[in-house]
Amino acid sequence: MPSEFGTYRESRCKTGLPQGRGRSQIAGFMILPGSTLGVLGGGQLGRMFAQAAQSLGYRVHVFEPAADCPASAVANRTFTADYRNEEELVAFARSCAAVTYEFENVPVEPLWKIESLTRLLPHSSVLEICQNRLREKMWLKKQGFPHVPFAEVEVNGDLAAAARRVGLPCVVKTADFGYDGKGQRKVSDDASLAAAASAFAGTRAVVERYVDFKCELSVIIARTEAGEARAFPVAENIHTKHILDFTIVPARVPAAVAKEAEALALAIAERLQVVGLLAVELFLSDRGELMVNELAPRPHNSGHWSLDGARTSQFEQHVRAICGLPLGDVGVRDPSVMVNILGDAWKPTVSAPGVTPNWSAILRAPRAKLHLYGKGEARVGRKMGHFTVMAESADAALDQARDLKSQL
Repeated sequence: MPSEFGTYRESRCKTGLPQGRGRSQIAGFMILPGSTLGVLGGGQLGRMFAQAAQSLGYRVHVFEPAADCPASAVANRTFTADYRNEEELVAFARSCAAVTYEFENVPVEPLWKIESLTRLLPHSSVLEICQNRLREKMWLKKQGFPHVPFAEVEVNGDLAAAARRVGLPCVVKTADFGYDGKGQRKVSDDASLAAAASAFAGTRAVVERYVDFKCELSVIIARTEAGEARAFPVAENIHTKHILDFTIVPARVPAAVAKEAEALALAIAERLQVVGLLAVELFLSDRGELMVNELAPRPHNSGHWSLDGARTSQFEQHVRAICGLPLGDVGVRDPSVMVNILGDAWKPTVSAPGVTPNWSAILRAPRAKLHLYGKGEARVGRKMGHFTVMAESADAALDQARDLKSQL
């Protein structure tokens, strides 16, 4: 079968976003339970999406290059192939009433093929913007949304000059495919600037001003093709070594800040014409200013608390949004804190070589819930699961969450 990956052509709609072949313009469609939904990527997000979809009566097919992925354990069918394997990709797309994705690092050309055969939601044009830091920053700037000041560095460009324009300290990031702090480093002096220039040689990069922020926030938006949109409560995020450690809901910020963050995220989702979920990560500066850091058009790590602490989880809401169902209630059942469990928890010590984490500490806690992702190898920094603690207040939940984490 001849490849059609290069046949895509762009046209412009009112939002300034490219439209691929097969992109639906019909508002108010509905994909009913009993249909098959597809997900590109077989990690933990795909796994939890599949579980939510199946609880609503859908079948789920997963497309994932790696064998024995977490989502394959719960999927109705798994296609194990490279994303550029056209024969398998066509078979996958034709088996699904709609396809979504669980992470951004999917080559965009196969998405155009899928979009010519079935619904792809969010649309490929959204992912094309969000999977590249530079395109994302340029889009935010063009649309007038608040963002961290930045400078572009072309391949083999003058990174030092860009850093001087932005000002030190700054953060240098690869333009493509970065997450959990990968592909970035902080620059604070001439020595670290020279090291960054060497490390990023031959790479297109973005240099961002380093922001002294009060806290990091995120807002997850669900939006249907008919234009119905709802925002989950604003989450407060604490990172350790660039990886999300704790998510606190509701965020411990003034009500006016939470309202502004929600309005900003809703406006971005509307401007992008997202169908599905959009996570908007934000900095709250010391001066009380909100700045957009990153966008993710999918379920998000900072939304995992919703599995236990919200009336509708982010995964069920994603299913509802892409299927055109009424969106669920996004209210908080109880103040909640989500804690990531990394492979570090399995790290052996002299006194306990190869020890398994102390799951009983969490399982004994009456208002804690444990979620493990079924991954085989525990590596340092790898997300193996999470747990959520609910309490009468966010501070009380955080105190208990920290205590339980220490017991792992």
